[in-house]
Amino acid sequence: MAALFVSLTALGVLSVYWQVEGVRWQWDNALLAPGFLVSALLLLMVYFTADGLRLWCTLKALGYPIRARDMTQLVFLNIFVSNITPLATGGGVAQVWFLRRHQVPVGKALTATTIRTVLAILMIFTAAPILWSLLPELGGSARNLIQTGLWLTIAVYALGFALVLLKTDWLIRALLALLAGLCRVRLLSRARFGYLKRHWIREMRRFSRGFRHYFAGGWLWVTASIVSTAVFLLALFSFPALIFWALGYDLSYWFSLAKMVVTTFIMYFSPTPGGSGIAEGVFGRFFAPDLLTAHLVLAVVVWRALTIYLGMLVGLGVTVHWLKAPMTEPKEQT
Repeated sequence: MAALFVSLTALGVLSVYWQVEGVRWQWDNALLAPGFLVSALLLLMVYFTADGLRLWCTLKALGYPIRARDMTQLVFLNIFVSNITPLATGGGVAQVWFLRRHQVPVGKALTATTIRTVLAILMIFTAAPILWSLLPELGGSARNLIQTGLWLTIAVYALGFALVLLKTDWLIRALLALLAGLCRVRLLSRARFGYLKRHWIREMRRFSRGFRHYFAGGWLWVTASIVSTAVFLLALFSFPALIFWALGYDLSYWFSLAKMVVTTFIMYFSPTPGGSGIAEGVFGRFFAPDLLTAHLVLAVVVWRALTIYLGMLVGLGVTVHWLKAPMTEPKEQT
């Protein structure tokens, strides 16, 4: 999967390279200037810290605080795994696995990671259709069709979340039917079926109750999780503007931020690992009118390096470390 990510990323950069004519690549020493390096470092600190805080505050509201050192590792593990798995689904699975190793039951860990994801999705999905309408060059003749598609996609996502949250029993029945089918075709023993049935029902009920516990966990932690999510997204969307200013462009910060919100929205539906290939191509398409051709590919690579590649390198080491660590069973809690 990592090899696929690298391959698709290379294709994405090449697609941007092929879009332009003339001088297609040129390094700019402005990206080594102390002012840019210090600003990028500070923004990275805000970006990674807010990423950790949005899950940590959610866990606090649920009554399961995690040590700062462990949360730091979880941030980078999530960045690595979510970017080598399609549709970023692996990041949530990896977080639940990691939290279970730190005595958080699966159901509560699933609640925390779901809330963390829903908060970000709500902010992005609310803003994307509005910002799309304010960026006339993004739609062209298909603007109304794309706008309708955005709203339909949001409606489907909302319906899916509503079913998971409000009709948990339906999900439990579907899982049990799947297990029973595996048992009938002898891919699962009856003893294992009985164990998984008890385990999954217990954890799914914990998952369902977890949302009530979250809102009952105190306004301070709920508010903090929402604010830290907003800060995380704002930091994520600010990297391109910082790069453009370092390269000498007088591009509006809010204009850049609007394009990044739409770019991230599109990446949520990319079937490729971590949006690789799609992210680079969309970024290049959106910002091609604003940059010199010699800077377009450079901006794409530096943007992805700061927001993704750096975190993935750290996350690779964290992931390998925890894959080798012995497993301990979490304490049973109601």
